[in-house]
Parts: sequence; structure tokens; C-alpha cells
Amino acid sequence: MASNSLYSQRDPVLKKRDDFEDMLEERRNSSDLRYVLKCYAPPLYKGVTPCTASKLKDIVLHSDQLRYVINQLSRETGEERELIQEEASAILDEMAHRQQISTVRFLAYTLTKAFKIIFRNIRVNEDGIQRLQQAIQEHPVVLLPSHRSYMDFLLMSYILFTYDLTLPVIAAGMDFMGMKFIGEMLRMSGAFFLRRSFGGDRLYWAVFSEYVKTMLRSGYAPIEFFLEGTRSRTSKSLTPKLGLLNIVMEPFFKGEVFDVSLVPVSISYERIMEETLYARELLGVPKPKESTSGLLKARNVLSEDYGSIHVYFGQPVSVRSLAHSRVNRAEYNCLPRHIPRRPSREAQALVNDAAYRVVRLQEENMVLKPWVLMALLLLQNQNHTTDQDQNQGMELDLLTEQSLWLRHLAREYGAFLDWPDHVPPATVVSSSLSLHKGLVCVSGGRVRLLEAGSSPSSTSPEESLFSRAVGMLACTSYRNQVLHIFLRPALLATAMHTANSTKKEDVYNGFSFLRNIFSNEFILCPGDTVQDYEEACYLLVKTGAVQVLQDDLLGTDRTQDTLSFLVAVLEPFIQGYQVVCRFLCEEAGEGLTEKEFVPAVRSFAVKLILAGSLRCYEVLSSDLQKNALAALLRMGAVQKVKGADQVTLKVNKMAVNSLEDMLGGKLCAQKAVLARL
Repeated sequence: MASNSLYSQRDPVLKKRDDFEDMLEERRNSSDLRYVLKCYAPPLYKGVTPCTASKLKDIVLHSDQLRYVINQLSRETGEERELIQEEASAILDEMAHRQQISTVRFLAYTLTKAFKIIFRNIRVNEDGIQRLQQAIQEHPVVLLPSHRSYMDFLLMSYILFTYDLTLPVIAAGMDFMGMKFIGEMLRMSGAFFLRRSFGGDRLYWAVFSEYVKTMLRSGYAPIEFFLEGTRSRTSKSLTPKLGLLNIVMEPFFKGEVFDVSLVPVSISYERIMEETLYARELLGVPKPKESTSGLLKARNVLSEDYGSIHVYFGQPVSVRSLAHSRVNRAEYNCLPRHIPRRPSREAQALVNDAAYRVVRLQEENMVLKPWVLMALLLLQNQNHTTDQDQNQGMELDLLTEQSLWLRHLAREYGAFLDWPDHVPPATVVSSSLSLHKGLVCVSGGRVRLLEAGSSPSSTSPEESLFSRAVGMLACTSYRNQVLHIFLRPALLATAMHTANSTKKEDVYNGFSFLRNIFSNEFILCPGDTVQDYEEACYLLVKTGAVQVLQDDLLGTDRTQDTLSFLVAVLEPFIQGYQVVCRFLCEEAGEGLTEKEFVPAVRSFAVKLILAGSLRCYEVLSSDLQKNALAALLRMGAVQKVKGADQVTLKVNKMAVNSLEDMLGGKLCAQKAVLARL
């Protein structure tokens, strides 16, 4: 095993983080009107006043790249160049923002009124704001916030306006265009709209990429988009999408800018507005269409308490530094810059690494509230008790005691935990339970998870199960916020538990297998298996849970609680993947389509739960089901077969059975490359 000195650079506990300031405090003590009518003069990129939005569109339409693509399409299709040019202009009109400071001021005023009602505070790391202010003046900036709520992009613009920073231009889905009045307000606040998928539409891609690159090259404004591509319904980070990141890094590869600063932003909500909505979506209830009427109907949120928000602006990541010695930019000189080209393999690898690095930084700077630890403990208790005990819940005193134990362990593992140490633990726990009274109730000294909107006298078993599942999945969205802290130690603890061996090589093989199969479920950087294994070893040794001998890894008797807890962290995911494997082997027919897969697995899991042979409600989540399928496809146990009008799934039942057995520890993981033990 490597010496501790090798780990000191990445020991998460040693990382210094900035302090926070409550930006709502001043808003509560001064005039909102004076605030929105203030002199707004943000620092500019290289001190140059940016062009107008209409001039920006003109530059894009007359760019060499767009003209090149239009000429190519005209030659290939025979369509007149002028008609294609008109189509490009229409695409840009539909897409482009029209930012107006008057609209921004109106939105800031409205948001201030709402935020002061529904949030106790909005805390921002001001050191991060100062770093961002400096970065905006030196290089083009790309803001990359985490994405857990509709509130994210409104909050980002509100913060930058408050701190007199250049307002970002924000990539938004076309869904918002269907919201009368609101869609145009968002456009005039800096949103530009893009289709969810471009297909093979080369003209649309050319207009979109040139629009983004023109803003970046000129330092027009910080560009903001969500690396995950969509909101996470589970509060786990999603596998990053690389399309937009490729676009914003390309001007550096081509030598059009000296550097690009990628700024990870972590937005942590103490209580998520959409918690129940997300749970219902995961259970198959269609997502409500974005509409102005729907927004007006949601006014009841103004009567709720959503606790606090923490927004952490991370250290800017220099693309130039990332690319040093990894990408040969000279090869981009072989063709004129305006000719579109596929990025080299080295450039693609760099973009992929940068995406994972940014998401990991987002995770590391997430601020965790006491409730996320309590949710984890309550769910573990729920999964390990009988149906009768589930209804009784968990003793409040025991929950408080275990929360304190888990607080210590989380801090040892580097959690960014906002637990007020000067407040009695019982008060902290009571306050958290009160804020989340829609998910839990306290009665007779016990804490019990609630069902969502259930009516015991009239519901069928399936309806009752659905209500219970909504509450459980809403609760898991909070537990998931802390999983990145325990993930690597949990993978190692589970590997030790299932390996039936103490040999390092066997444990490492098990760790490598689990890491591979769950790489769609969690953010696990490709190629970092050895590093993750060493980090897990270090953390378990540091907390006294594991003893390392020359050839063996041994769990210590005095901390079996730690190893048992860590094994239980992964247990819902292991059970969920096993249920998916069972379904594919026992129930899936020859013609199972990709579209039928999720509802079919859900029906199979419902039968198991109602029969009493499964207690894990998370297998009902479409997110887990899709991740499990993605893993099986990636590992070759399932294949997609494209037909005339649909895609079917071809199952290798022997391979799926083998993977299920390996997850349960019935079959040793295949030998992998030995880590530097």
C-alpha cells in the first residue's frame, strides 16, 4: 500500500474551503427598489464593451464557418444558397438571446420578493465571487453549475447581478419557449434556446456552434450551461454530456483564444422544491409540460419553507493547463479554422476528462445539511426491518445518536457538512425533521417515513405501494446527496464482503468489477480505478476500519459498524441491479423493446414487493433501471437490435446470470490488473 504522504494531496479533509455570506441579509434590511435600480457596471473582458445582441447575430450569419457549411449544403442538395441563408437566419432568430437590463432588473425585483419568503438564507462564497470577477476580465469564462432544480439558472443570474458581475448567456431547452410571456422574459434575461437533439441537421449545428463560439471568442459574456444536460431527478450527479463542452473548448484548440476558464458551481438546496414531482416522474408519471399557467398554479410554494441554499463558486479550471502536453494543437493549423473537423482522439479524451473533473469538483463542494445523513439512516433502517417495524419507524434518540456517529465519519471522509456545532444535537435533528415534515413524522418518540397522499381506507395494494414509493424516492433524493462521500469506501467494503477472501488481489478484482458495473450510476472517472481503490483503502485505514497486511486486507473487529454501514450504502443499488437481471432472465420475451423495458421491470418489481420478497423500493426508479440496462449493454450482456421501426433487446441470459451472481458474491469477479498495493 502506498504511504500516507502520497495521499496528503488528495485527502479531502485537508482541503480548505471558503466561508459563506448570506446575500439575503442585506435584502431584508434595505430597499428592494434601490437594489434593482442600482448602477450596474460589471467588469468587462479585457475592458472592451461587448457588441449588441443584434450585432452578434450579424457576425454569426456572416462568419466564414457558416458560409462554408451553407455553400456545402447548396452544392449537395441543389438548393439555392439564399434560401439556406434565410433558413439559417430563422434558426438564429429562434435561438438567440435578447438580453435587456430592464428585464433583468424586473426579474431581480420579483425574485428578491419570492426568495425572502421561501428561503431562510442564500449563502455564497464571496472568495469564489472575487475569483470569478478576476477570471471574467482575463479569459473567456464558462460557468458550469450543478443542476438539481428549475431554480438553478435563475439563481445564477440573480447572484451575478447582485455582485455586479457580467450576466451570463444561458443555454436553455426549447421546452421553455412554450411558456407564453415567461419564455420571452427568459430570453431577455440572457437565455438562448436549443433543441434537445439536432439529429443530422448540419445547418442547425453550424448555426448553434458558431453562435456559442462567437460569444466565447469575443468574451461577450460568461457562457452558462449544465454539463449533465438535464436536471437530476435523483440528486445524484449525471454522466456529463460532451457536446457543448466540445464547442467551448474548440477555440482554444484552434488557437483562437489564449485560454478558457471553466468554473464549476455547486448549488446545494436544503429542501428541493420538486422533491415529490421528481419522485413521481421516476415512477413513470409523465413530466408536466412547462407552461405559464403551470407556473401560476405553483404559487403555493410561496407558503412553504425551503430552508437555505448554498452556492459555491469553485476555482476556475484552465483549459490551457489541462491540455498541456496532452493535445498537439499544431495539427489544427493544417486546415483553415473555419472548416469544420472532428476533434482528434487526444482532444476528445481531454474533453471527457475535463467533464468528469468538473462534475467531481461540483460534488466535492456540495454543502450537506444534517438531513441528508438522517435520510440515509432512516432508509437503511427501513430496508433492514420487517414490515411491522417499518410502520413503527426509528427511535428518535437512536436516530440522533447515529446521526452524530455518521457526522464524524462523513467529516473524516471529507464531507462539506453544515452542521451547527454550537447547537445541541437534539435541536439540530428536531429542526431538520420539522423542515422535512412532508416526508417524515415524529410520534411517540419515533420517526417514521410518510406515504405521499395516501388514503388508507380506499386504496388498492398497488396504489398504497405507489404512495409509499413516492415518499421513499423523495427521501432517497436527499440520501443521494451524500453518496459521493461514501462511494469509494463503500465499493471497497462491499468487495471485501462479497470476495470471500482477504487477499488484496481478490478484493481489488471485486472492487474493479463493482466500480465498472456502477459507472453509469455514479461519477467514476474512466481510467481512475487504481486511484479510487487507493483512496478507498486510505480512508478505511485512516478511520480504523481496515488493517493492511502484506498480502491481505482485514476488517478490524472494533469497527465492524463502519464496514456494515458502508455495505448497506450500496445494498439498494446491488438489489436493484439484481432485480433487473432476474427480470431479463425470467420475464423478458424475445421481442422486448427498449421502450417497453422500464414499465416491464417496474411491474416485475411491484409483484416482488407485494409478494414480500423485496423491500427495496428504489428498483421502481426509472433512473436505476436505465442505468442498469446501460451497464449491461456496455458489458455485452445485452445487445440492441435495430428493426424497421423499433429497437429490441437481445439478452445473453448466461452472461446476465453470471453478473447477477457476481453482484451477490456467489461468483468471484474476473481477475483484473493488480493495483499498486
